[in-house]
Amino acid sequence: MPQAINNWQMDQKTDLSKPAAKPKYISTFRALSSYAKPHWLAFLGVFLFTVVAISAELLQPFLVKIAIDDMLIGGNGDYSGLLVIGGVYLGLSLLSLLFTYMQNNLLQYAGQSIVARIRKQLFEHISKLSMSYFDRMPSGSLITHVSSDTEAINQFFNQVLLSLLRDGMTLVFIIVLMFQLDVQLTLYCLILLPIIALIAIGFRSYMRKTYQMARTRLSRLVAFTAENLSGMNLIQVFHQEKEQGKQFKERNDSYFQANVREIRTNVLFNRSFEILSNISIALVTWLGGKAVLDTNLEFGVLYAFITYIRQFFQPINTITQQWNTLQSATVAVNRIWGIFAIDPEVDDRKDAKPLDPALVEGNISFDGVTFGYGGGSPVIRDLDLHIKAGSMIGIVGTTGAGKSSLISLLCRFYDVSAGNVTIDGTDIRNIPQASLHRIIGLVQQEPYLYSGTILDNVRLFDETITREAVIRACEFVGADPLIRQMKDGYDTRLSERGSGLSAGERQLISFARIIVFEPKILILDEATANLDSHTEQLIQSALQLVSAGRTTIVIAHRLSTIMQADRIIVMKKGEIVEEGTHTELVDIGGYYEELYRHSQGKSMTEAG
Repeated sequence: MPQAINNWQMDQKTDLSKPAAKPKYISTFRALSSYAKPHWLAFLGVFLFTVVAISAELLQPFLVKIAIDDMLIGGNGDYSGLLVIGGVYLGLSLLSLLFTYMQNNLLQYAGQSIVARIRKQLFEHISKLSMSYFDRMPSGSLITHVSSDTEAINQFFNQVLLSLLRDGMTLVFIIVLMFQLDVQLTLYCLILLPIIALIAIGFRSYMRKTYQMARTRLSRLVAFTAENLSGMNLIQVFHQEKEQGKQFKERNDSYFQANVREIRTNVLFNRSFEILSNISIALVTWLGGKAVLDTNLEFGVLYAFITYIRQFFQPINTITQQWNTLQSATVAVNRIWGIFAIDPEVDDRKDAKPLDPALVEGNISFDGVTFGYGGGSPVIRDLDLHIKAGSMIGIVGTTGAGKSSLISLLCRFYDVSAGNVTIDGTDIRNIPQASLHRIIGLVQQEPYLYSGTILDNVRLFDETITREAVIRACEFVGADPLIRQMKDGYDTRLSERGSGLSAGERQLISFARIIVFEPKILILDEATANLDSHTEQLIQSALQLVSAGRTTIVIAHRLSTIMQADRIIVMKKGEIVEEGTHTELVDIGGYYEELYRHSQGKSMTEAG
């Protein structure tokens, strides 16, 4: 990880020890310096190209001064000299154009490479964070970080850095040339520099708050929009369009007000410099004109001086116009580096050793496990559960019983608060997560399909898995006839989340993944909850095939799914209250029998 991120992390850890402390800001230049080091040759080239381009541009008024004073007013009639100066002027213009083009392209190549690297690292870092982070962080905010915040850094290179480099050097060169032309006039003009500095300092803190406010409100707007789009079916079913539109309007108006405030501040800031520029030009015209009339100053010198004064305030104005972009980039850097500073709550131990999948039997033990989300009240309490390799276990219970939490602990999406979870006697905290997730196959209620072909969705873009292996897996679970009926077969492209496929077809594809990746432990998290009876029978047949030789845990919404399980675990309020086969549990006449009777009642009602 770059040194700038490490330094930022140290600052943040210091801040965390003081809850009332304000968050520290990391300089954009400091943050990006470690990323810029590999491109130092490119930045050196940009610097040299900039020197040549600026020199060629700023020598042009000096040539005009020579033409006016030495050839026109001097009146020596040397028209060939004017022709030479005109040719040199044209050559300098072309030279400035060429080197400006080269400078821009080289800077943008280096800048885009840095932004692409940051964006890649950000996405990789987010994908490694624990599930607890995604529980409290809206997906819309993360989208803003990956897209808008990295784009703000992109604008830093496109606009800010280019302006600071080119316009900053232009200012230095202009001051040198102005002193060469007339020291007294230059000193009069430089009186305005302290005023410029005071204006910049006065606006800096206010502008930073303004830009941060706008970015924060944009993030909230994007997050709200993303959440509404993902839940649009519920919004329409419950006729929430008006209420959600009202809430969107509130967030949109809030962002609008922040933008107006940002623009108002920017306009006031920039117009202040325009006034100073006009005052300076008026002062030079008055003082210089008086000197020309008194024959103390050549007219060509006055012309060149006024040209340089105009050019002097142009880069200052350009730099100040980039102030909002710089502030946006600073806010974006702090937000991105803030994500980089977050360590996964669930992380691999240094002494973690992978398990050989071929040697894994699939024995699972929960020993004295207690767990609560975010340090809150436990949802699982002192639970003991032992599952033999190759057996099928059903887990039932009402909502909030702790079924899915149990599975999340086994997959190590979260770590236990007390106790331990083992596979073949090895604590899963001592197994690298990549190895653990290779051992465990998870099929959820809503299987996730990516934008891509059916082939890629089965093998999850792992090209080491052959097409033939994917086809064999689909044939095995009964998905092959469905896929063959599609227009392009296994090359049929799916949109995000597999829209266009039925729930059963998506589940069959997820079962084919299990066959392809061959995990030793299979988990079905209410995988048949949203299926009709016919499709459920297809999935049940596929389940019998897929679960053979594997330790299988089925969280059941429909009890018919787990009636043939070797053992059924009944959970209530984070504890195991009953366990046994379906027949044993019904005969006991306890909590499971009540659930079963309730499910049968629902079925009879539906049948009637």
